[in-house]
Amino acid sequence: MGAWAGPVTLETPEDIARGHAALCALDPAFGQLAHLTPPLRRRPGGFATLLQAIVGQQVSTASAAAIWARVEAEGLTRAEAVAEAREEGLRAVGFSRPKIRYALALADAGLDFDALATLPDDQAIARLTALPGIGRWTAELYLLSALGRADVLPAGDLALQEAARILYHLDQRPDEKGLRRMAQAWSPWRAVAARYLWDLYRATKQREGTL
Repeated sequence: MGAWAGPVTLETPEDIARGHAALCALDPAFGQLAHLTPPLRRRPGGFATLLQAIVGQQVSTASAAAIWARVEAEGLTRAEAVAEAREEGLRAVGFSRPKIRYALALADAGLDFDALATLPDDQAIARLTALPGIGRWTAELYLLSALGRADVLPAGDLALQEAARILYHLDQRPDEKGLRRMAQAWSPWRAVAARYLWDLYRATKQREGTL
């Protein structure tokens, strides 16, 4: 095998459209979603976006948005500011005890975000999940939104699981393992599939599935 040529990334709405066309060839079910125009869902790479993913863990989209608004209002989007805020400052903006620990650990980790962006997906995920409180869902969400990786799908996401159930008219939504297995057929455009599934969830449920 040759040297890794670098990541395929999604940078523009045209990339999403190109990915959708490829997805329809891989799995015609995605042709049912041609009426949707999912957003690019890109965010800047770095500390703030990873902290925002931690905020979104295991809470509703509305709760995550409310907490993140307070984080931004208090200027807690830099590692130095989080470290200085300590437990008291993070508790004041709505962090739970576990998330206080995760945020402080992230602030202290000295993670090289520029180097992270150069790694293949599996290595970048491994680097992130080595940190306290960052599981596969958080790592994959960061790769999808901050790094724009084209072949990443956070299969532990409940909204994605529910959208897959809707798309395929299933009696029950697939669990993480089941969705990951289904998503193998969508490679190398799994991140495009995720965007269309989130948009299907939004259109069907009339609420966002992720922050």
